[in-house]
Amino acid sequence: MARLKTHDEALRLKLINRAAATVFDRGTAALSLRRLAADVKTSTTAVYSLFGNKAGLLDSLYREAARLFVARLATVDPTDDPAADVIRLGVAYREYALANPHLYSIMFADRTVEYEPTPERRSEVGATIQPLVDAVLRGQAAGQFKTASPEVVAVSCWGAAHGLVSLELSGNEPPGLNLADCYEATLKAVVDGWRRDPSA
Repeated sequence: MARLKTHDEALRLKLINRAAATVFDRGTAALSLRRLAADVKTSTTAVYSLFGNKAGLLDSLYREAARLFVARLATVDPTDDPAADVIRLGVAYREYALANPHLYSIMFADRTVEYEPTPERRSEVGATIQPLVDAVLRGQAAGQFKTASPEVVAVSCWGAAHGLVSLELSGNEPPGLNLADCYEATLKAVVDGWRRDPSA
């Protein structure tokens, strides 16, 4: 009789989510494979079998965070209004971050001495801006946006979204200001700043 496979995908994801929560709460230094195994009620053998070592686990965290982020952005289907699509992508950005703050922080937090993403991982995260660049390109083709580098337009919108989300997640909202209430309006203002002047 074949032995049941215990080191499966469900266990891998459970370990990744628990590890991501630990890193989010206390940093990579607090991540212990032995403690992680105990928290998830599995063996350290299972953790080593799935990830190899701590560096392998952190690499898997980074990759899973990027994969889920790409999947969330992919749910924003292009429409005949690319400028509105840019705002919708920004909304999807925030929704992903709020639903997965532990994974979001893995991608965008400061680097640590314990994990430096490989060029392949950096490329995966860097590619997550492509749907935004594509929307800008479609907007330029439709005459909505100024003739400028689409990457510059995209990164300015991305930067606004990232800044607001980072403030919200860190609890550093300015007194008396609800960032959730002004998020879309801020994105719209950035997008409008790149709109082509019809009279030009």
